[in-house]
Amino acid sequence: MAENGKNDGGNILSAGDSQTLDKRVAARQLIKRYYFQLTEGCGDQNCNNEHCASSKKVQNLSPNQAAAQALDLFARKGRLCVGTGKNELPSTLFPEITPASTSAISDQQLLKISNLKQGLWVPPALSVSGHPANDKSGISKPTKLTETNFKQIVDNCKEYGIYSKLVHTLGHVFANPELLGKSFITQGNNSCTSTLGHGQLSKEQLRSMEVDLDKDKDSQEAVAEPRLQDVGQEVSVDICCVRRSFEVLSSIEPQNYESALVHALILLCETIELDMKFGRQKAEVNLLNVFVIVFELPWLGTGDYFESVLPTLCRACALLPLTQQATLVRFWAAHSVPNLRNLVQTLQQLISFRVLSGDFGRDYAINDDNTITACVKVMRILYCVNIFSCTTPSSKLTGASVDAMETDDPSKDSFDVFSFGIDPSPRLGSKQNKTRKNDPLMSELGVNVLDCRQPPVAFADFYNEPLSDVVEMDRDFAYFAAASEAPPSASNNALKISFMNFPFILTPAAKALGLYYDNRIRMYSERRQSIFNSVMNGQPSNPYLKLKIRRDHVIDDALIGLEMVAMENPSDLKKQLVVEFEGEQGIDEGGLSKEFFQLVIDQVFNPDYAMFAFNSDTRNFWFNPTSFESDAQFTLIGIMLGLAIYNTIILDIHFPMVVYRKLLGRKGTFEDLQELDPTLWKGLTELLEYPDSDIEETLMQTFSISYKDVFGVVYNHDLKENGASCNVNLENRREFVELYADYLLNECVGRQFAAFRRGFAMVTEESPLGTLFRPEEVEQLVCGSHIFDFEELQNATEYDGGFTAQSETIKHFWSVVHELSVEDKRRLLQFTTGSDRVPVGGLGRLKLIIARNGADSDRLPMAHTCYNVLLLPEYDNKEKLKERLMKAIDYSKGFGML
Repeated sequence: MAENGKNDGGNILSAGDSQTLDKRVAARQLIKRYYFQLTEGCGDQNCNNEHCASSKKVQNLSPNQAAAQALDLFARKGRLCVGTGKNELPSTLFPEITPASTSAISDQQLLKISNLKQGLWVPPALSVSGHPANDKSGISKPTKLTETNFKQIVDNCKEYGIYSKLVHTLGHVFANPELLGKSFITQGNNSCTSTLGHGQLSKEQLRSMEVDLDKDKDSQEAVAEPRLQDVGQEVSVDICCVRRSFEVLSSIEPQNYESALVHALILLCETIELDMKFGRQKAEVNLLNVFVIVFELPWLGTGDYFESVLPTLCRACALLPLTQQATLVRFWAAHSVPNLRNLVQTLQQLISFRVLSGDFGRDYAINDDNTITACVKVMRILYCVNIFSCTTPSSKLTGASVDAMETDDPSKDSFDVFSFGIDPSPRLGSKQNKTRKNDPLMSELGVNVLDCRQPPVAFADFYNEPLSDVVEMDRDFAYFAAASEAPPSASNNALKISFMNFPFILTPAAKALGLYYDNRIRMYSERRQSIFNSVMNGQPSNPYLKLKIRRDHVIDDALIGLEMVAMENPSDLKKQLVVEFEGEQGIDEGGLSKEFFQLVIDQVFNPDYAMFAFNSDTRNFWFNPTSFESDAQFTLIGIMLGLAIYNTIILDIHFPMVVYRKLLGRKGTFEDLQELDPTLWKGLTELLEYPDSDIEETLMQTFSISYKDVFGVVYNHDLKENGASCNVNLENRREFVELYADYLLNECVGRQFAAFRRGFAMVTEESPLGTLFRPEEVEQLVCGSHIFDFEELQNATEYDGGFTAQSETIKHFWSVVHELSVEDKRRLLQFTTGSDRVPVGGLGRLKLIIARNGADSDRLPMAHTCYNVLLLPEYDNKEKLKERLMKAIDYSKGFGML
């Protein structure tokens, strides 16, 4: 027989000693009497026991507080009243239960009971009434769980149909961070198959993770008295054991254990949250193991787990130090990618539920909701898992980041040769790096979203539309700006969270609004500075970026005007653009700028200019490597692209996605060739997949290529030295493909693209554009949405001058519009708004206004493109409205638009 109170290997208490079991039952009953004494009292109105509710000396205690104090009284052998209240138990049940009788309990057993104060006690609400104390299963509560003893407990409970032991075990372990962190520990090699997306981790990836763990260990050894923030932890959980254990638990009806598990998890998460907030977390508690185990629960998205456990779990997990979050990302990227989508959807549902059920306004913003902000922080961890799992090992090992901007210019030393006579390198270098705010977790991991080509979960699945619709972007931008300007030593707790620091959760439309506020503030700042210089220094007042344009010399006038600005004061490019057409009346409130941009784009992309080559298959433009145009003109196009974003103007530009990737700092690769030239990409892919070893004799391809320019002239180029004499074979075909793609996408257009990107950076260098948007989203900013939903436009349209949605003329108008072809709908947008593009977020964000312009007449409709206002006479019938409208659209260029 084992000695009383002694563990068997430190895992399971002795189960065969009936005397020990009786002592435990007695202790439990005594604790219950203390609990009722604190909450209900002894019933004696003259009671003077300070630990009795009847004495009026006990303050109002919550159930958890009363339970904790009852445990403390038991451990201290506190005074116990003998009254007639609810705490009086029948003497026939346990006549020997008194404070003095506890001396018979061993010190070790008493210590284990007193440890219940740390979360091991199952409060009365969790106790299973009706079950005998001496469970027939004969299995005592373990101090930590393994797959074997957990399955044994479950099997015994199922065999006897009594689940009190399982309830007590769940309450015992899952409520205590230290015990749960020691459970399901890996024995030897992890039995789980390490998956990274669709395959196993490479040696480089495993080595990368080992290096990070070594750093964690080194940092732990370097500190004499480790604190939570300094402890380098690693995940030592056998994830497959956890999953199999939860599968075993799923074989039991939930009502037999769910309440106990839910309450234990709530207590667990609240304990972790409080300890982390107040720095009381013990160094020996492995929180990473705890979070890995709890997030594996298959029921997090259902019932009480969803409403009670998941919010507290997210609040606790969001407090993890950055290094531990990074370790968690690496572990999940290796073992939990298949479950990533379900976890993302569960968190999205919780965020949406909180947003839709909350009452948010100016007094209580969505940024103030701790649960929502905590969920977003946990979502960032999952977002990084999504990126880390599909990023190439070389990128993670080298710590590639967007700050390491690729210039694509082979002659970096002569960078200023292609500029407007100024050296923009400081703006592309130090200044930009100072203003760019990278995600700290991605920086810790050494990854970037630009390096992730095919994520396990689509990036669009991380958008939360309810949150994006409710968040007040003006306020959120203020928080974003405050965080950007705060010194590094500033406490994060003192700053409000900004969702712009978590851009993955916001839709492109919401982020575009945040960028709009940033651009407008810069415009106003430049305007104030101009007025200040005028008043204080006597300089000419120039609050706007003014361009005077002749319609028959649009390119020349724009080039000269912008060149003068760039040479004299490049900061003027950040002023609000105002365009004036020579010989025409009109004040530019946005409409003239839209027309100016469209005229420039039409001429620049004209085949006669030959600055860009057009691919008829993809209908995209690419830089002409043999263009005779000066680099200044490519710089002009870059400036125009930046000004369009800066002034919220959508352009009809058709670039492949690789252009936007390169603008954000990544060189083109073989994967980008698919969109630029699908035929060539298919041929090179077949070369990589060629199965036979006779590739050299069959294809007879060397490392020398030929290509044609827009005029049909054939050029030859060696991809490497003596390339014409080096044949492509099985060993070097990957090198050939990569060199071929690098030449087409980077090397041969390096000069043109460097000038183009330089102009773009002149406008956007201090903008959060690269921080907020991915390449696909930048394309939406430039080109707008591709979805023409005029039903959405109709629902968002407002009416003025006597028109309403029920007016007969308005009904005729929308009937005509819905009957138009897609091309005519584009022309209608051009006529009414000055652009035929759909804004980011869809036509519902266009805010079209249709105003009554008099009674029926032969006048044509007119439009104020600056304000998206359509002036429509009240035509008598649908046929006349259609005829007048189409004629106005046909004659609209340079006429009819104000």
